[in-house]
Amino acid sequence: MKVAVMGAGAVGCFYGGMLARAGHDVVLIGRPQHVDAIAREGLRLEAQQFDERIGAPHLTAGTEASAISGAQLVLFCVKSTDTESAGASIKPFLGADTLVLTLQNGVDNADRLRGVIANDVAAAVVYVATEMAGPGHVRHHGRGELVIEPSRSSESVAHALIAAGVPTEISPNVRGALWAKLIVNCAYNALSAITQLPYGRLVQGAGVNAVMQDVFDECVAVAQADGVTLPPEIHGAIERIAQTMPGQYSSTAQDVARGKRSEIDHLNGYVVQRGAALGVKTPANRLLQTLVRLVEDKAHGAI
Repeated sequence: MKVAVMGAGAVGCFYGGMLARAGHDVVLIGRPQHVDAIAREGLRLEAQQFDERIGAPHLTAGTEASAISGAQLVLFCVKSTDTESAGASIKPFLGADTLVLTLQNGVDNADRLRGVIANDVAAAVVYVATEMAGPGHVRHHGRGELVIEPSRSSESVAHALIAAGVPTEISPNVRGALWAKLIVNCAYNALSAITQLPYGRLVQGAGVNAVMQDVFDECVAVAQADGVTLPPEIHGAIERIAQTMPGQYSSTAQDVARGKRSEIDHLNGYVVQRGAALGVKTPANRLLQTLVRLVEDKAHGAI
């Protein structure tokens, strides 16, 4: 199978690397510094069970969307803020039968992408802790499961992922699973970003658990008002994250640390937006969104 990864950051490099390691032909589309490093030395995939460099012929990299040509599967891993623009950039190079699998934070990316391209689009819920440790170097901290929305090609893609060592399941309630992940992200991401603390240390702070509970309650209220069926295990998910990934910094924290704009408007900000539309008050989420945006604006000289 030929696979293209659009937006080859930590998540895209991990899953692309796993598929290439299993013998699929993978092209990573990312930033020049990563592409150059991969062209020189291959992708370093530092996982929990192995530390390998993966390169040609099964793994290559480029900076242009045209590299997608001929791919049967596209792992769409761009930031939520770039969904429409990235979708438009790949549209001319997609084959009629190409499946585009969205591996993104937030709950509405697949729907937004369907408004841009005519291809089969399936949402995936991603449960993995990764970071880019340097150009062409992805470090895996834990987990790696995918939950995929049913589509014409989902079953064959799931089999390929499982064979590549990626636990994968197809679920008819991906919307509920996306919301469950959104709720966890809303509880952790902003607080980790503001404090620049990993999850395990973050939850030791005085009052943190109460704030997380406030965020959780607001998110659940919005989800229920929006007709979302949440999985029953959502109630213990927040506590488990700190236990299973104590050293992990949120993606929002990583963006803030690098001086980049984060996806906060598609996390806590999305809950605020949907809450306003549905008549559900979300003061805790609004405060966290505002604080992260203030940190970002300060770093960019906007205030």
